[in-house]
Amino acid sequence: MKFFVTFYFIFIFNICLSLFTKKPLQESLLDGQEIYKDFCAQCHLEDGKGVKGIYPPLAKSDFLKDINRTISSIKYGLKGPIIVNGEKYNSIMVSQGLDDEEISDVVNYILNSWGNSTKQLITEEIVNSIEK
Repeated sequence: MKFFVTFYFIFIFNICLSLFTKKPLQESLLDGQEIYKDFCAQCHLEDGKGVKGIYPPLAKSDFLKDINRTISSIKYGLKGPIIVNGEKYNSIMVSQGLDDEEISDVVNYILNSWGNSTKQLITEEIVNSIEK
């Protein structure tokens, strides 16, 4: 019986710990890179430069300065005209059906690649707080 009670408390402790432990940035970047390759690179290309006039660049992109808008565009999709680095784009980006953790990982990857740099760690909680 003692063994069962000890095991039970260790199990519950580990679950609680995992719920309150944030993923380190380096792990998020690696996961985000894989997600980017699977879902984003087809349009925005491996180097994040996009296709002029069709798919906006993510590399050194002024659009990414508004992190809430960035998250929203990935979470819910994006439709209509936008200006990125002075260039007009008017296309449709559909939501890829990523969950909040996947979105936080890919946003962290994008915000820390190709000349983009941010000090903020985007978490699932931040993604979850963004409404349409």
